Amino acid sequence: MSRSQSLNFKNLVETYHASLYRFAYSLTNDEHIACDLTQHTFFIYANKGAAAISNSAKLKPWLFTTLYHEYLRQRAAPRLDPLGTPAKKAPAAAMQLSTLDGASAARALEKIEEKLRTPLALYYLRELSLREIAEVIDLPVSEVLNRVALGKTRLQQITADSP
Repeated sequence: MSRSQSLNFKNLVETYHASLYRFAYSLTNDEHIACDLTQHTFFIYANKGAAAISNSAKLKPWLFTTLYHEYLRQRAAPRLDPLGTPAKKAPAAAMQLSTLDGASAARALEKIEEKLRTPLALYYLRELSLREIAEVIDLPVSEVLNRVALGKTRLQQITADSP
């Protein structure tokens, strides 16, 4: 990588790292996996994305799409703990909401089924338009809009049902 390419890559990481990480965390609910997904997305871009993207307007959706596809690919593979046995998921903590802060919203979001959670997370991160979200998850814009609306309704139900 030349010096100018290195500077451009550094700017790219500085610009998109936080929003990609938030998206990854909203998918995984695990900061270590979210870090790995974010880092791997930039690795993929460094290896083949820069040559594949000629239009800079397509860069942001490409990064989010790549991260989402990596998430799906990793989810399909069984997770193993260090001893080689399948990892067990930690039980979810009981949710007690007096006000809906960021942490409470994240816990509520975890309770929503994935097909609604993904577009809803992208919507609330406000990092992508509905059209860009549709490109990321490969659905028509109308379906994305429908899932965001259903997800918002479900989120309201979850927060209203919480003690």
